Amino acid sequence: MLKIKVNRKSKEAEGITSFELVSPAGDELPAFTAGAHIDVHIKPGLIRQYSLCNPPGETHRYVIAVLNEPTSRGGSKAMHDSIEEGDLITVGLPRNLFELDSGADHYLLFAGGIGITPMLAMAHYLYAQGKSFALHYCGRTAARLAFVQQLSHSPFADAVHFHLDDGPTSQRLDLSHLLGTQSPSQQLYICGPTGFMDFVLAEARGHGWHEDALHREYFSAPVTTTAQDPAFEVELRQSQRVIVIPAERTVLEMLLEAGVDVASSCEQGICGSCLIPVLEGQPDHRDQFLTAQERQANNCFTPCCSRSFSPRLVLDL
Repeated sequence: MLKIKVNRKSKEAEGITSFELVSPAGDELPAFTAGAHIDVHIKPGLIRQYSLCNPPGETHRYVIAVLNEPTSRGGSKAMHDSIEEGDLITVGLPRNLFELDSGADHYLLFAGGIGITPMLAMAHYLYAQGKSFALHYCGRTAARLAFVQQLSHSPFADAVHFHLDDGPTSQRLDLSHLLGTQSPSQQLYICGPTGFMDFVLAEARGHGWHEDALHREYFSAPVTTTAQDPAFEVELRQSQRVIVIPAERTVLEMLLEAGVDVASSCEQGICGSCLIPVLEGQPDHRDQFLTAQERQANNCFTPCCSRSFSPRLVLDL
């Protein structure tokens, strides 16, 4: 864990605020790679993940940006309303679950709204490495796009393309033209609203892109209800315990209540922090973290949101 100071709080766009975080003593911060995020401990019991969007070579600061969402579960609202310049906050060490494939010859980066944050760090890194890339930034209006001035005046400005719903037709996102047919040396990275991401990924698959070339990071999970789900059991093989999971409770909640030490963070199936190995049974995967191949393998699952098709799920705990 790190105690760091909010050095600057700035409005970047409609509903989007950036936070520059530095060491209170002026020390260097732990290095990070493009696509990494930090866990921000906003207040007791409230932890949220935010992508680092400054150039990965910087060690004197971290920069994150937060969208103030109307449907916030408390994190984004607290960041906007309660965190001010000069405050000391606790953050976790940078972690990267959205790493760039270093072997590609060309990278297609797609960002929707606040999804620009990891893409901005990736663009800085790819430019510094002399890699070929194109960044396509999509939004409803110009007022809702963050870091526009930075992108427009960056040394890689020629590789940045803005696409607005209310812009001229020539500025609209033409996926058929952009995606074409995938070459083995291309990789696609995308981050943004779920609907936007699902649409782009479906188009890419329709144009022949292979799944291992499609990389995504979700910021939120679809809202689901468990009220109609059946109860089931989880067997903890190592500790030889059986715990009943009621319809209205998650596996993670019941494990923690039973005193089982399980790492967790987002509690939405996005970050992968709580992944648990599955020994027997068929998980009902409801996360946004595992790939289709990983889900099919059925050898791990996210207890924060996923459930079970089997009456009993045997876990390696």
